[in-house]
Amino acid sequence: MEPIIVISILGGLVIILLFTGAPFKPARFVGQAAIKLVIGALFLFFLNAAGNRYGIHVPINFATSAISGFLGIPGLIALAAIQHWVL
Repeated sequence: MEPIIVISILGGLVIILLFTGAPFKPARFVGQAAIKLVIGALFLFFLNAAGNRYGIHVPINFATSAISGFLGIPGLIALAAIQHWVL
């Protein structure tokens, strides 16, 4: 399947869930977790874009997106510190 079709379908499902709401608790939890993963990936993207000048690069994968998405800015700072001083 073409990537644009997959992204369009997922975007449509997200919009439908935003308007109708999740009918049961597990679907709501999965939806919130997926949104936090996407937000974490965006945080990492902006960190890599801004940190390129200073030599900071944190890879964007499932684990780092989950950490920065669920912990927020403190998690992002912790990932950058680990990348800079430990790795």
